[in-house]
Amino acid sequence: MGNPKAFLTIHRKEAGYRPIHDRIHDFGEVEQTLNSNDRRQQASRCMDCGVPFCHWACPLGNKAPEWNDALYKGDWELAYRLLNSTNDFPEFTGRICPALCEKACVLNLVEHEPTTNREDECAITEHAFQEDYVRVEQPERNGKKVCVIGAGPAGLVAANRLNHMGYSVTVMEKNESAGGLLRYGIPNFKLNKAVIDRRIALLEEEGIVFKYNSPVDVEHLPEGFDAYVVSTGTPTARDLKIPGRELKGVHFALEMLSQQNRVLAGMEFKKEELVNAKGKDVLVIGGGDTGSDCIGTAHRQGCKSVTQIEIMPRPVDGPDDPKNPWPNWPRTLKTTSSHEEGCTRRWNINSL
Repeated sequence: MGNPKAFLTIHRKEAGYRPIHDRIHDFGEVEQTLNSNDRRQQASRCMDCGVPFCHWACPLGNKAPEWNDALYKGDWELAYRLLNSTNDFPEFTGRICPALCEKACVLNLVEHEPTTNREDECAITEHAFQEDYVRVEQPERNGKKVCVIGAGPAGLVAANRLNHMGYSVTVMEKNESAGGLLRYGIPNFKLNKAVIDRRIALLEEEGIVFKYNSPVDVEHLPEGFDAYVVSTGTPTARDLKIPGRELKGVHFALEMLSQQNRVLAGMEFKKEELVNAKGKDVLVIGGGDTGSDCIGTAHRQGCKSVTQIEIMPRPVDGPDDPKNPWPNWPRTLKTTSSHEEGCTRRWNINSL
C-alpha cells in the first residue's frame, strides 16, 4: 500500500446528497461526488488488511484493497481493470449497492468509519468511461448460439460473459428497453437511465443482439439456439389479501415506480391510468428499499405527506447491532435520502 497509515490521519468523507430543497423538484441523481484529490485520499484509507473481510462480505468478490491502492496511486486505468475483473457493471453497483463490504471493513469495527468503497467504485468507473478505458472487445466466435431470456441484471451479466467467451448471444426482453429492475424499479434519482443506455450501447457494439417487446414462453422456447439462459426475475408481486385492497388508489410499488420511469422516458399514459401522489396523503406499506423509493417518488410528484409502516420492530440506532456483530450486516436503523426528505415512520404494524 502506498500509505498504510492514512486511516490514522484521514477521516471518512462522503460526497453526500444534493440539498433537499433542490433535489425534490426533479428526478436527477441525488448523490454528489468528490473531486479526484479527495477521492484518492479516501482510497488511501484502505489498510490492505491481512484478512480483508470486504472480500468475504462482497457477493461478487470485489478486490477493494487492490483497486483502492491503484486509485490512491493515481492509476485509474489499473483500478478499473481490477474492479471490472470481478464486476461486469460497476457503474450500476457503484450507485445502488448497499455496500456490504463497508460494514465488514475493519475500519468499521475499529472507528465506525469504513473505507468509501462504493463511492470509490463509482468514481473509478465514471473516470474509466471519460478517459476511454472502457473499450469495445470483439471476441472470436465459437459457432454456438445462446438465447438469454430477460434483460435484467442477471440476464445482462450472463449475456456479457457468454459473449466474451465467443458465443453469439441474443437477448429476448418483454419490455421496450433493457435493464429490468435497474430501469423500471429503481428511480432515476438513484440511477440515471442514461447510465444503462451507455452500457447497452457498448454491449451491442460487442455483438450482443437485443430483441425488445419479445416475451418468451419458457415452455415453448424459440428455435435456432444451442443453449438458453432463463433470467426472467420475479415479475409476480406479493399481494396483501386485506379489506380495501380492491379500492381505488391502492397500488403495487412497481406500478408506481415503473410508470414514473416510463413517463420520464417520454411515454404517455391516460389520466385514469396515472399513479400519481400529487396533493395526496400517501401510505407506504413496507419498510425496505422499495418502500423508500416510493417515498422519494411521492415527494417528487408533489404529495401532501408520506407515512411508512413496517411489520418489524424498530431497529437499533446503531452503529453496532448486538445480534449481528461485525463483520455481519448490522440490522440498524437505516435512513435513506428519501426519508430525509420527509416521512413519518412507524414500526410493529401488521396489515390485516
